[in-house]
Amino acid sequence: MRALYPGSFDPLTLGHLDLIERASGLFEAVVVAVLQNPSKTPAFSLEQRLTQIRSATGRLTNVEVGIFDGLTVQYARSCGAQVILRGLRALSDFEFELQIAHTNKSLAPDIETVFLATATQHSFLSSSVVKEVARFGGDVRHMVPTGVADDLSRLLNRSTPEP
Repeated sequence: MRALYPGSFDPLTLGHLDLIERASGLFEAVVVAVLQNPSKTPAFSLEQRLTQIRSATGRLTNVEVGIFDGLTVQYARSCGAQVILRGLRALSDFEFELQIAHTNKSLAPDIETVFLATATQHSFLSSSVVKEVARFGGDVRHMVPTGVADDLSRLLNRSTPEP
């Protein structure tokens, strides 16, 4: 069975990576798909985000990386995914994620949504939090893969902080 893990991944966090790694053990294949959202201005280009994800997941042989726009369920069908994977960090995520899951089910009854709880040590992470901490000079190396931390430093014209 193939699973689709959609998101903006701007940037990829260790919480995202944890879900990808765990999903790769649960499913035959996991497609990590970056949404092209014209209404948002991401910190990283689409190409940078794809590179970050590929770099962080390269050792996982059943993980693929893709790009999509439009409806998630349409992309799920096009890439052969029977499952849409979503992460839950806190109870506050659940209401929104459940609404999206029900909407997707109404559009594609044959595609299931599976929720995975984020590992406790990553439950506070979001891409927005990471960018905010980095913007104000905080060390984000415990929040994102090393390559992403380096990319954030370059983006903000800062040297990488020492441990």
